[in-house]
Amino acid sequence: MARRLDYSARYPLHTTHEVYAAMMNRDHWDARIEELRKHSPNDIVSLDSDGDGITVELRHTLPRDTLPDMAQMVVGKDMVISRRETYGPFGPEVTGEYTAEIPGGPGTLGGTMRLFPTETGCTLRTSSKAQVNIPFFGRKLEQLMLVNLVDLFRAEAEVTKNWLDQQHPVG
Repeated sequence: MARRLDYSARYPLHTTHEVYAAMMNRDHWDARIEELRKHSPNDIVSLDSDGDGITVELRHTLPRDTLPDMAQMVVGKDMVISRRETYGPFGPEVTGEYTAEIPGGPGTLGGTMRLFPTETGCTLRTSSKAQVNIPFFGRKLEQLMLVNLVDLFRAEAEVTKNWLDQQHPVG
């Protein structure tokens, strides 16, 4: 049975338009990847954005020796994760989805995203679902994946907030 988890990145001083424009901008994605490279090899595979929406493909490499012991028992080498995010066209609310794949991995990870305005700015809410099909270890690995995913989303949101603060200073 899959596990689910929601994460909300709040941008109290920025509009949905500003956040969406950042997600269309290669410089923004470069800043996010540069921050993630402090922890492990990461790359932007592609970024396509136009009036119909945004599609970005990322590759995260997690060295095997940095994985938790439980994951090392299942993974025999560095873990390479391909993540694809798609967002619809800009509007009062923007919806999207993501998938994360580990070639030969025993499970699935993905979810939906929703960018919407708030009284003080906007929020990007990500609803994730992890499922690992390994007897006895599956539920623990699902939980581990989701906890690490929240850490990733939190780091990416911080980079986005800082990038937006530089592009759209307040005050």
